[in-house]
Amino acid sequence: MGVPEYIRRLRAHVGRDLLLLPSVSAVVRNDAGELLLAQRADDARWSVVSGVLEPGEQPATAVVREVREETGLDVEPVRLSSVLAHPHTYPNGDRCEFVNLGFRCRLAGGTARVNDDESMAVGWFPPDRLPELDRHARLVIGYALDDDPAAGFLPPGVAWA
Repeated sequence: MGVPEYIRRLRAHVGRDLLLLPSVSAVVRNDAGELLLAQRADDARWSVVSGVLEPGEQPATAVVREVREETGLDVEPVRLSSVLAHPHTYPNGDRCEFVNLGFRCRLAGGTARVNDDESMAVGWFPPDRLPELDRHARLVIGYALDDDPAAGFLPPGVAWA
């Protein structure tokens, strides 16, 4: 899918300057307990399936849409598992800070596959044999797998860096 039209219009005004954007991430497990990860096309890193909300879209709707668009899978959000703000600079120099809502999701159907141009690969990984992940993905997964029903977050005063 690439860059959403809404973000293209914003970038026309602000260039590569920092944008604060709402986003969602999905932590999905299959029946074997493996975690769904996608290898990003922009920087080749493995991560949880994530994406930006579209104007007027609810976060739970966005997480279902993002997983379907990127992997072909249908999921149902079970609970909000994390709330984190984190910076990201894309290879082209675009700077963002995402306010990310992480969801623990239940697999509802489908077969995992690369389903758009945002991913190079999609796969299921045992929790004890994950590929290298960035801090954001590790935190989102950790909070989602925690049995605490409250959403995880960094304590007040703790900066991302």
